[in-house]
Amino acid sequence: MDRKQLRTLLAVVEQRSFSGAARTLGTVQSNVSAHVARLEQELDVELIDRSTTTATPEGELVVERARRIESEFEALEADVASMRDTVSGEVRLGAIGTTARWIVPPLINALGADHPGVHVVVLDASTSSLVLGLTSNRLDVGIVNLPVEEPELRVEPLFDEDRLLIAPDGHPLRDHESVALEELAEHELLLEVPGTGFRDVLDRQLAERGIRLRPRAEFDGMRLLTSLAFGGFGAGIVPASAVPDNLSGPWRAIPVEGLPARRVGLATRRRAMPTAAQRVAIETIRSIVAGGSGVPGGIRPVVADRDGA
Repeated sequence: MDRKQLRTLLAVVEQRSFSGAARTLGTVQSNVSAHVARLEQELDVELIDRSTTTATPEGELVVERARRIESEFEALEADVASMRDTVSGEVRLGAIGTTARWIVPPLINALGADHPGVHVVVLDASTSSLVLGLTSNRLDVGIVNLPVEEPELRVEPLFDEDRLLIAPDGHPLRDHESVALEELAEHELLLEVPGTGFRDVLDRQLAERGIRLRPRAEFDGMRLLTSLAFGGFGAGIVPASAVPDNLSGPWRAIPVEGLPARRVGLATRRRAMPTAAQRVAIETIRSIVAGGSGVPGGIRPVVADRDGA
């Protein structure tokens, strides 16, 4: 068993074909087939179902381990190179959309100025998707909605942010200075789907008072929800980071009384040692949040206890 065989298996699974894997690896299909066959022979199990070119259950287990092994090889190479010269390497960063909107530009600018050898690949996705990406080794760092109950991940808080009601012109709540929870129940709202962290906090808080929200529509994604609220489609509850400071229109952002702040945190794999590139990206993210400059209103940095994370 060697690294080339594992990389070949990963390529076949990712491309879903032996010919596609050959093109990706810059070799011929017969070499790809031979590497996979040798690996199957050594493990005495079929890893690829030849009728569908997908991983067998045993193959999925090997693929998961192979991704971690390949990640460690890449980290080793990047760290050794960083000791000889400047920090370099790729960082696969996942972030919830409302946070990515304001934190990614200063992150890329800062890394470009201080660590030009660090290349960042950004995925904008929901927290559940980001957690899956981290545990499957497809992401290195995640900025997620807390809490996250995943034992494989190490999580530290970054900031708390207010929850606001976006009310369009003509809405009965448009001119209120603040809105009580009981008032929310009187109107149809744009909401995230149940099961998302943001929505579940709302439902729990209201359930304690015997109140139930009335959704006009539900969305699996905060970015779409906020864009429709800003466009006047209806009133919706959003985090403070969803409201850009330079954005104006026929709507108002109104504080909601009695709702706890949304907590956003930084997640990494507990059993993985971050590369030098990942470490400088993480430190830069912390500095951006703690620095305050450019941080949207309604957001308050949280000092993390990293030893206990």
